[in-house]
Amino acid sequence: MGKALVTLVNPNFVYPPITPYALDILTTSLEADGFDVEVVDLTFHRDDWEGPLREHLATRDPLLVGVTIRNTDTIYAQQQRVFIDTHLDVINAIKEGTSAPIISGGVGFSSMPFALTDYFDIPYGVKGPGEQIMVRLARTLLAGGNPDDIPGLLVNHGEGRVRQVLPFAAPGGEAVNTSTAYVRRSATPHKVDNEWYYRTGGLGNILTKNGCVYACSHCVEPDAKGTQFTRRGVAAVVDEIESLTDQGIYDVHTTDSEFNLAVAHTKAVLTEIVRRKSADPATSLHGLRLWVYVQPTPFDEELATLLAEAGCGGINLAPDHVRDDVLDGWKVTGGGRRYYTFEDTQRVCSLARERDIPTMVEVLLGMPGETADTMRECVKRTLDLGATVTGYSLGIRAFPYSPLGIQLAQDCDGIRTVRGLQSNTAREPIVLRPKGQCSTVEYERQFMFDRHGRYRPVYFLSPELPEVRETLDSPSGRWAKSIELLHDLVPEEDLYRVMLPTLPGLTQDDNNYADNPFLLRLIESGYTGAFWSHWPRRAEIMRDVA
Repeated sequence: MGKALVTLVNPNFVYPPITPYALDILTTSLEADGFDVEVVDLTFHRDDWEGPLREHLATRDPLLVGVTIRNTDTIYAQQQRVFIDTHLDVINAIKEGTSAPIISGGVGFSSMPFALTDYFDIPYGVKGPGEQIMVRLARTLLAGGNPDDIPGLLVNHGEGRVRQVLPFAAPGGEAVNTSTAYVRRSATPHKVDNEWYYRTGGLGNILTKNGCVYACSHCVEPDAKGTQFTRRGVAAVVDEIESLTDQGIYDVHTTDSEFNLAVAHTKAVLTEIVRRKSADPATSLHGLRLWVYVQPTPFDEELATLLAEAGCGGINLAPDHVRDDVLDGWKVTGGGRRYYTFEDTQRVCSLARERDIPTMVEVLLGMPGETADTMRECVKRTLDLGATVTGYSLGIRAFPYSPLGIQLAQDCDGIRTVRGLQSNTAREPIVLRPKGQCSTVEYERQFMFDRHGRYRPVYFLSPELPEVRETLDSPSGRWAKSIELLHDLVPEEDLYRVMLPTLPGLTQDDNNYADNPFLLRLIESGYTGAFWSHWPRRAEIMRDVA
């Protein structure tokens, strides 16, 4: 019997289900401090979630309830599905079932933490890694202390006044456990069931380091996770991977911002995996298929060889574009310097091909400066890379603290819209205010809600693309001409290995993750591994399972 009970709730209803790794992390830290922890995982009860939640709260008296928010919405410009409405339903049901205070966190929550603390009307929130703050909050509540004294904690004072306790460190740093493995369980009551997630979602997950030192204009991760790398202990990371493979979870995806950044640490992790495989013919690591996100640099022959020897299932490479004039000022270090060229992208693909490692090249079209000509060149050159799969997205979600979101708010200046600002649900021009003109809560809210409180997630698509005037003038224009152009640019013989954004009626293929029909069929048929690795065989697979 521990000091007190902390309940952790997963309100994610997206399928295929994604292992709520954050809850394993929180459970590990809270249990190490002597607290009992029970997880109420609603993912597998998305059609009847109220019953399991009500039953748990009726028979428990938690000290604290934590709710993880992994995603606020799909961030997919052609779908724009919002999730926080159902998250709010779950949080309201928690309030009905217990008087225990609620704290929320997670990477999605951390993209607009002040606004969501206010929107959910909860007393506490945490931006960035939450394991240490959660432990401190639980200790403080148990002792009858004042949570306002916990550095970094977001405290809701009501009426739109959410404050972060000072002094606080940037997300990352000491907020992450770097020395021990997180405990990963399967088939244990009231815990995250990692093996079941693997069987129903196709992947396990692992964090080797937290944070990111780069400043790519579309990305929220440095703000949400920290602008420095916090490297976990090599032995702890590999111990955790081996605990997953011991449970039969062989396809494991990294959750780092990018696996190959802080590359010496990356190589050390891979070297330890290789060492253990060489030293023990019986280790379950021989079955490991590691799936990784990488940037084009740093990536050399040694890294490629280590990936192959460790058991890399596939490399997800994100050059995003090929044109220097488009990438300059977009894919940059914290100091504003570009850190790769297209030749670096070609080299990664070549090194992977030589070692029979599948690759997916991700391309983000529609950023500032994108035209029909830049799109045409980008499609041709990325297809020429010969990757296993090439995935194209059109349009980007603008978040409050991404460099792009900050710039768009400054350009609007509270008095005008900016061409390219778009939301499918917008009923009036999107006019953003910079931080200096409003409170932090109001600043963040405008990226998800309009001024009447209606859901209106903000996106950006280049107004220099070949759209009709009516589309460009409308805040809810769909950029259909650009999507049609993109489809036309892909030769028919390459379509089998290409993921494209879609509009209703344009194609039967859909490359969005949330409730994707092809992906759901894959999982039902027992396929595992990264979604994209099966994409070239989708017609055959769908025919077989029909």
